[in-house]
Amino acid sequence: MTAASWTVLVRADASLQIGTGHVMRCLTLADALRRRGARCTFVCRAHDGHLIGAIKQQGHSIETLPVGAAHAGAGTTSHAHWLGADWLTDAQQTIAALGSHRPDWIVVDHYALDAAWESALRPHAGRVLAIDDLADRPHDADLLVDQNLGRDAADYAGLVPAGCTVLAGATFALLRREFAQWRERSLQRRHSPSLRRLLITMGGIDLPNATGAVLQALRACELPPDCRLSVVMGAAAPWLDQVRSLAALMPRPTEVLVRVEDMAQQMARSDLAIGAAGGTAWERCCLGLPVLLVVLADNQLHGARALEAAGAAMLIGDAAAVERELVPALARASAPAMLTRMAEAAAQVTDGLGADRVAQRMVDLDA
Repeated sequence: MTAASWTVLVRADASLQIGTGHVMRCLTLADALRRRGARCTFVCRAHDGHLIGAIKQQGHSIETLPVGAAHAGAGTTSHAHWLGADWLTDAQQTIAALGSHRPDWIVVDHYALDAAWESALRPHAGRVLAIDDLADRPHDADLLVDQNLGRDAADYAGLVPAGCTVLAGATFALLRREFAQWRERSLQRRHSPSLRRLLITMGGIDLPNATGAVLQALRACELPPDCRLSVVMGAAAPWLDQVRSLAALMPRPTEVLVRVEDMAQQMARSDLAIGAAGGTAWERCCLGLPVLLVVLADNQLHGARALEAAGAAMLIGDAAAVERELVPALARASAPAMLTRMAEAAAQVTDGLGADRVAQRMVDLDA
């Protein structure tokens, strides 16, 4: 493989149901691969809440698959209903999108797809990389990445071929370069902490409106008089207008930020976060940002518990628990000694260089 001829196909989706995290971390990996000479093409289904525009904006090619009603969700995985087609149709459409081209790698990051899909695509590519968080289904891959804290290669025993390399743990978290670049400055400002800026981030979609529940709980919460609130939401978030209305009624200055392009800086400026336990958790850890975690999907629970066990976070529970648990948890977390302990523990989880590690391993496997 030479840099001039190296090509990668990425199969991932974003939607109101799936969220944005799978596509966002694949974009991060694609950028790391491009720095190593690769040309990346995404194949995405046009669900409501897709990120096709964002992929194009970052300069990657894209092939769009239609959302079909017939057989939608047929399959053997627990998340088959996320796909918008049965797995075989998806495989056939992806192969058709390839045309006569045979990429060096196929990257698949989709809970609805497993070894059956990967085996169907294998004759059409050099190697297969599967990105997973669940360890709940078999994969036919040469390389598997699970970026979750506490995950071990042994968790995939019997789920991957004997020759598959498993990269497990938060050292392989797929974070954009800006997080590693802001890491030192962010950690330095946490030596004498106080709660002056509270960041609320519930992912790009936040289907259950956990953001609204947090703001409602904070209305009756005693915060330092100089504390400001910053809410980050995706442009496709269905509750965005309601959150903006709530923000205008808050007793503390509260801004709602959309289409944020400087997320690392926003986190580095913050003293405490209230956030979802998805992929953003690793971004916060890289910057040593303490967090009160809200679990918005079952697949987030394993990582949330691992972060709490490591001392890097306090676990609130699901969105329904926010009203009951947030205020007392905030009182405990905002003590300077607790902010310091959580920041130090979070910084040990990941250094933000995981995407480069994964991209380089892909290069090395084909060297």
